[in-house]
Amino acid sequence: MKKYISEFIGTFSMIFCGTGAMTVNEITSGDVTHVGIAITWGLIVMAMIYAFGETSGAHFNPAVTIAFAYAKKFAWKEVPKYIIAQVLGAFTASFILLFLFPTSEFLGSTIPSVDVGRAFVLELLLTFFLMVVIINVSTGSKEIGIIAGIAVGAVVLLEAMFAGPITNASMNPARSLAPNIVSGNIQGLWLYILAPILGALLAVVSCKLVKDDNCCDTINC
Repeated sequence: MKKYISEFIGTFSMIFCGTGAMTVNEITSGDVTHVGIAITWGLIVMAMIYAFGETSGAHFNPAVTIAFAYAKKFAWKEVPKYIIAQVLGAFTASFILLFLFPTSEFLGSTIPSVDVGRAFVLELLLTFFLMVVIINVSTGSKEIGIIAGIAVGAVVLLEAMFAGPITNASMNPARSLAPNIVSGNIQGLWLYILAPILGALLAVVSCKLVKDDNCCDTINC
C-alpha cells in the first residue's frame, strides 16, 4: 500500500505544482513566465523522485509504468494499481486548483498550438527522450541516487522549456487527463494519452538495441 500512496502523493504534488504554476501564470497575465513554469516542472519532478524513488520507483506517469512493465523491470499486475493511484492524484490536484482558482479557464490543460498530427509526433518524441533518460538511470523500477533525480528533472525542464509553447509538453497521460477534463478542455486529449505511451515504449525498444543487459534484467527475463 505504501508504494501506491507514494504514487498518489508524488503525482498529486507534481500536477499541483506544475499545472498550478501554469494556472497562476494564466490568472496573473504572465507573472510566473514560461521559463518559471518550466523550472517549476523540473524542480517538482526532481524533488518527488528524491522523496519517493526508493518507495515506489517514482513513476508518477502511466506511460512510464507501462514502459517499465514492457521492459520487464516492473510486474504487469502492478500496472493498473499504479495507474489508478497516479490518475487519482492528478485529479485531486486539479480539483483543488479549481477550488483555489475558479476563474482559470485552463487549469494547466494541455492544448496543442499546432495541428494534431504534428502535436502527436512532438509528444511522442518528448516522451521518448524522457523515457530514454529514465530507463538508463534507474535500477529495476527504482529511480535512485543523485543522478536519477537531477537527470530526470533536467530533461523535464528542458522539454517544457522548448516544447511548452507548442503542446504544453505533457509526456504524461495522467498529467493531461485531469486538468483537461476538470477544466472542460478535452479537444485533442486522446493524443496526450496515446503519444506518451508509444514514445515510452519506443524508448524501451531503443534501450534494448544499445544496452540490452541494462533494459531487460529484472523480472523473469
